[in-house]
Amino acid sequence: MATAPAYAPDAMIAEDIDAYLAAHQQKSLLRFITCGSVDDGKSTLIGRLLYDSKMIFDDQLAALEADSARVGTQGANIDFALLVDGLAAEREQGITIDVAYRFFTTERRKFIVADTPGHEQYTRNMVTGASTADLAVILIDARKGVLTQTRRHSFLAHLIGIRHIVLAVNKMDLVGYDPSRFDAIVADYRAFAASIGIADFTAIPISGLAGDNIAAASDAMPWYRGPTLIEHLEQVEVDSESAAARPFRMPVQWVNRPDLDFRGFAGMIAGGRVRPGDPVRILPSGRETRIARIVGFDGDLDIAVTGQSVTLTLADEVDCSRGDVIAAADDAPQLADQFMTRIVWLDAEPLLPGRSYWMKIGTRMLSATVQPPRAVIDVNTMAELSAATLSLNDIGIAEVFVDRNIAFETYRDNRDLGGFILIDRITNATVAAGMIDFALRRSQNIHWQSIEVTGEARAAMKHQSARVLWFTGLSGSGKSTIANLVEKKLHALGKHSYLLDGDNIRHGLNRDLGFTDADRIENIRRVGEVAKLMADAGLIVLTAFISPFRAERDLVRAMLPAGAFIEIFVDTPIEVAEGRDPKGLYRKARAGEIAHFTGIDSPYERPEAAEIVIDTTRQSAEEAAQQIVDSIIGIWSPVI
Repeated sequence: MATAPAYAPDAMIAEDIDAYLAAHQQKSLLRFITCGSVDDGKSTLIGRLLYDSKMIFDDQLAALEADSARVGTQGANIDFALLVDGLAAEREQGITIDVAYRFFTTERRKFIVADTPGHEQYTRNMVTGASTADLAVILIDARKGVLTQTRRHSFLAHLIGIRHIVLAVNKMDLVGYDPSRFDAIVADYRAFAASIGIADFTAIPISGLAGDNIAAASDAMPWYRGPTLIEHLEQVEVDSESAAARPFRMPVQWVNRPDLDFRGFAGMIAGGRVRPGDPVRILPSGRETRIARIVGFDGDLDIAVTGQSVTLTLADEVDCSRGDVIAAADDAPQLADQFMTRIVWLDAEPLLPGRSYWMKIGTRMLSATVQPPRAVIDVNTMAELSAATLSLNDIGIAEVFVDRNIAFETYRDNRDLGGFILIDRITNATVAAGMIDFALRRSQNIHWQSIEVTGEARAAMKHQSARVLWFTGLSGSGKSTIANLVEKKLHALGKHSYLLDGDNIRHGLNRDLGFTDADRIENIRRVGEVAKLMADAGLIVLTAFISPFRAERDLVRAMLPAGAFIEIFVDTPIEVAEGRDPKGLYRKARAGEIAHFTGIDSPYERPEAAEIVIDTTRQSAEEAAQQIVDSIIGIWSPVI
């Protein structure tokens, strides 16, 4: 095992940590990522940066030497990648899986670097690391040149809004420090970069393992006269410096009310600067007031700028809560509820257009639906290809609709108010990252028309409470039969009702839909909208649909006032439903004549908290119908 060269971190760290921290407090901070294809040397480069900046202590160096001898890939030399690759699976395979963040500092600047994985399988981790970065170091193995993952990560970095790109052509020692090889790779990459809109980048020939052009100029490459990597990182402009010149914006993270005499609004400033006395507007309400105080960790401040976390107090008692945006009164962001976006799909399960997902944008969480993609982008050719959905690692263009007006800016102008994630409502998994390109014009031209006759008034005229009775269960469970009997009994009681049946709806309103997961979602969305309108007319609406997905049933529930949605689960085991098979559908599905049949090759998600559960193995249809009528009369008594 080769012994490491003489090495000593800054002595002040051990002698006076407070003085060391004070000396570095005023330095600007640059966040950057390293990315590229597998085995391009990203982790080794970061290890070398940590070593050359003297950010490794003696015990860490000793552990590194021991780990290099045990699991290293560099023979008798130190394997700098082991400083970053901390997971057992990473060390065993010699690859990066998770995002690893490391801090280091030089005399001129502080840095946080994210080592992101090169495997396509872990693209979501690369997006995570890039989401807060100011600069991307794109590594290329000098032996291999520009690869597919090089293009993918470059496109993602540009898509996510990283303005500064460094093309680090690594492992130059393995090609004999050949300048012609470096020039050929730069020319190849330049042609690709121009095609995706990267106007400028800095190319540096390096060897992460040998340290060439990392902290000091390489004697082996006298033909290169540009800056070393660390010199360039020290000089590049930090985005937060330009963000401070933009109009003031602060998404409210928390309403701070420790006692009756204090009410402040805490958050991180996403753009601009603010002073006491500045006029501000609260969005989406539009109320205007002024800043009374800016409260920081150590007391009141005279000014706060982008990136600072502060608590603002307002001169007036205005309605402001978590998710709202406090913005400059004379230059506030727009409001909209429909957007054209670019989406990076991060989940193994594909996008289901029309399904309701949670959207997290700024500090606000709200419901959102993604429309069928306009296109999926081929990262090799940049061609926009047609697609019905988005799959893992796809980059698509799609419209996104949210359930209320929100304050936003384009991602190009403000990452915090223009970037979002989508979360599966059932699993709580983050399934996508997205960027707002612009608001759809129709969302700004369509407004709610005020109607004076309310749904409650219409229901009162009928002497009933409007409700939606949502029957769900497998095909053959008896939903339509029981729903029909329930409506007959309600009619006999003088109630105004209407039954929406799944088969009947598909003869007209939904005749254009098939039975794929996406079509089933759209089927239920449309039926939910119709049921909502009928309930607003004061009717008791009965719906009999398989409605296999819990998320869509919850979506319809959310459309209606609290208590108006009554979920009725017709619980019939599949063997019983298949034994009945009144329409012969199970037989056809088993024979492969019907695809996407619920219970056979498409899932049914059982309700978790249905208001009424019917067991058709123990009750006749008549008995079930009477149980439902008795239950709902009890729910609505004495109105109904």
